[in-house]
Amino acid sequence: MTAGEGQKMWGGRFERGPDASFYEFERSWQFDRRLLPYELALDRAWSRAIAIAGILTHDESQRIVAALDDIELRAESDAAWLDSSKAEDVHHFAETALIEKLGALGAKLHTGRSRNEMVATEFRMYVRAAAREMRAALALLIRAIADQAKNNLGVPMPGTTHMQHAQPLLLSHWVLAHGEAFQRDAERFRLVSDRADCCPLGSGALAGSAFPIDRKALAHDLGFTQITANSLDAVSDRDFALEMLFAMATLATHLSRLAEDIILFASTEFGFVELPDEYSTGSSLMPQKKNPDSWELIRGKTGRIYGALMALFTVNKGLPSSYQRDLQEDKEPVFAAFDQLKPMTQIGAAALAATKFRHGRLREAAQDPALVATEIADYLVAQGIPFREAHEIVGKGLRAAERQGKSIREMPIGEWKKLSPVFGPELSTVLALESALARRSVAGGTAPGAVRAALEDFNARLEKIEHNP
Repeated sequence: MTAGEGQKMWGGRFERGPDASFYEFERSWQFDRRLLPYELALDRAWSRAIAIAGILTHDESQRIVAALDDIELRAESDAAWLDSSKAEDVHHFAETALIEKLGALGAKLHTGRSRNEMVATEFRMYVRAAAREMRAALALLIRAIADQAKNNLGVPMPGTTHMQHAQPLLLSHWVLAHGEAFQRDAERFRLVSDRADCCPLGSGALAGSAFPIDRKALAHDLGFTQITANSLDAVSDRDFALEMLFAMATLATHLSRLAEDIILFASTEFGFVELPDEYSTGSSLMPQKKNPDSWELIRGKTGRIYGALMALFTVNKGLPSSYQRDLQEDKEPVFAAFDQLKPMTQIGAAALAATKFRHGRLREAAQDPALVATEIADYLVAQGIPFREAHEIVGKGLRAAERQGKSIREMPIGEWKKLSPVFGPELSTVLALESALARRSVAGGTAPGAVRAALEDFNARLEKIEHNP
């Protein structure tokens, strides 16, 4: 008899077994088998806890723990055993396997506990581990950003708003802007792990265990630092899963925005980056093509992450108090989102690290005179002209330059003096790209010194993530 073919965990009250099609419909083993390592860890801890409570002897507890160790070893080496199981869920699989090894002793383990609290505990354990994995993947991406910022210090580029040239930036400033978003993501995953750090075990089905279980010791045994405060809330709370999905959806958003920038920058019209061969594809028809497929897939897969978040929101909406079977639908969205997002992050990190920026093209684009129009307004303000009046003067100057077919850098100083007598020969210095960049020297600005200071701070925060994933 294989695990899953034995007696159901709830069959005594029923005269007939479930319809075969319904049993397949309501089974969750196909996906919650992922929780098996946490199930077995929980079972070991519960065995020790109920031994302390006097339900098992010390010897019985040790025999159960040894049998659970054997089950784990077999599960790790015998995929066919797992694949062939007809278990209802991960709890049914583990309990049936234990009873097969130990007989009546194995049937004692479920004393005083419910699957409601077990799945809530195991799901929290999974989310904590998954959040740590996402932080580790993010650390690689953030390191790639830090390296690109360092390697491209001093390279100018056009900054845009509304996809129109706005003001000049340093390329490192642009790279670090994306990095700040990913730094927030890393912090968000740390908070998700912290929020999941409450152990529901000992809550029973909804009212708490009837046996003298030391819940704090049990939580500590499982790696939690605290216990849930209310048994009814504990078995139905899925906020931690929603928060995990929100963190994943936010990271996917930031990945997609970076992807969009890289895709645009790789186009012929921009020509700012050279895509790495290793993370690009060609065309089956057009031999000249190098397509940014890695980034396009990252951008496209983001929709899956959003869908997972909305799916779990919908499952939770309007549920009455306590555990409801609807909550069986809580895990697949989280699993699916994680399975997509972790490689998205890893591929994004590798592709970005291998990307080369075309300094010459970036410098050329950054010389667009339109990018320094604001510098003229600031120059006038420094001469005592109110900003709104200065804004109007510069606008008239731009129109005059357009009528003459010239750039604002080429327009003679005499033409500027017609608009305001305060203009002087130093205007040419004001309109220089280097001057425009240097003036943005406030903390967080794009001036070279400000960017170097920002990179130093960025690296310091990154080291904390790398040392505490």
